[in-house]
Amino acid sequence: MKKILIVDDDEQITNLFEKFLVEEGYEAAGLNDSSKAIEVANSFVPDLFLLDLMMPQPDGFKLCRMLRATQKFLHTPIIIITALGDTDSKVVAFGAGANDYLQKPFHITELSKRIKTLI
Repeated sequence: MKKILIVDDDEQITNLFEKFLVEEGYEAAGLNDSSKAIEVANSFVPDLFLLDLMMPQPDGFKLCRMLRATQKFLHTPIIIITALGDTDSKVVAFGAGANDYLQKPFHITELSKRIKTLI
């Protein structure tokens, strides 16, 4: 079973994604404190990350860079899920190592499609 770690400071979002992903056949874990993401990721060892950008430190951009700087997660797919739709945010996210970028709001089936292309 593929594992997905969701990092978003909004508990409702992580709960919604977690429930949906479990129904889709994934093992999912939600985390609302980005400062604990590396520690949790090291024990959970996800096959994919879903990261929000707008979070307390570290924000999603920095967290993405931190994950890419960790040998274990150098090639683990990262999907950014955010309300930020400006070009600069997308460029910075991809520059930080993200594999995909999904702007809120979106239809949940779109998330499923994007995950399936990456894992």
